[in-house]
Amino acid sequence: MDIERLADGLGAAEGPAFLPDGRFIFVEIWRSRVSVWTPEDGVQTHAHVGGGPNSVLTCSDGSLLVTQNGGIDRDWRAADRRPPSIQRVSPDGEIEIVATEIEGVQLSAPNDLAFGPDGVLYFTDPVGGFDRVNPPDPGYIFSLSPNGTGKVIAEAGPTFPNGITVESDGNVVWVESFTRAVRRYHVDSGKVEDVCVLEDPDAIPDGLKPATNGDLYIGTVLTGGVSVIGADGTDKGLLKGFGDYVSNVQFRGSTLYVTDIGGGTGDDSEYHGSISRTELEGVTGLELFPGSIN
Repeated sequence: MDIERLADGLGAAEGPAFLPDGRFIFVEIWRSRVSVWTPEDGVQTHAHVGGGPNSVLTCSDGSLLVTQNGGIDRDWRAADRRPPSIQRVSPDGEIEIVATEIEGVQLSAPNDLAFGPDGVLYFTDPVGGFDRVNPPDPGYIFSLSPNGTGKVIAEAGPTFPNGITVESDGNVVWVESFTRAVRRYHVDSGKVEDVCVLEDPDAIPDGLKPATNGDLYIGTVLTGGVSVIGADGTDKGLLKGFGDYVSNVQFRGSTLYVTDIGGGTGDDSEYHGSISRTELEGVTGLELFPGSIN
């Protein structure tokens, strides 16, 4: 497997996506921005959203949705804190807040997001910081309908719900970093299924995306790689060599793009996050479902 490093020196790269014109975008948490990468210009600012953007998603109307954690990431604090929220970035760069609470629950640190086939937006809110030893506060899985109506999908408990994605049948899968669990929400029944628990203690799951064959590609932070898990929870191996603290993944056909936080404490002299990509033989990523929030 050949890995191409696209950019280094990034401020905690996370939550990748693609613009309608095919440009690769991602968030830099510690630079409070959505960044864009092109082969011609490298990494540039696409939108400064303040606080701590944790993931970005392109909408069918050309706008972007951003999970805004408020501006806290371990020891790092943003210079311009923002309310924990879902933000919208319009095509002309205007930034507005879509939601700060769902069914009376104040958002704490929204993390990752994905649309379902009916245009419903699902996102995680882990509540509090991550610690490998001490259980976090109970987190949540939320949804937002296209008209902006919110719902609590699940109370995840003290597990640090993190990356979230939607499978081809519309069911929602998320990972929990503290327990290393992969869980599936069956949209029709409302039941939550335990898919598996990643065995390797260093395989702390972060962001994930499905392939068309149902396999889940999960960025596992301390492995420096991407763990591949079958839809039934079968361990199918680890793709290694993407960075120090792999945070998330995104497919473009058979090309897998990977973001790496890079470690450090948030001091800009220590920024060494990165973005990389590799071609996967015989694997195609599932295309993301379209959607927008009015």
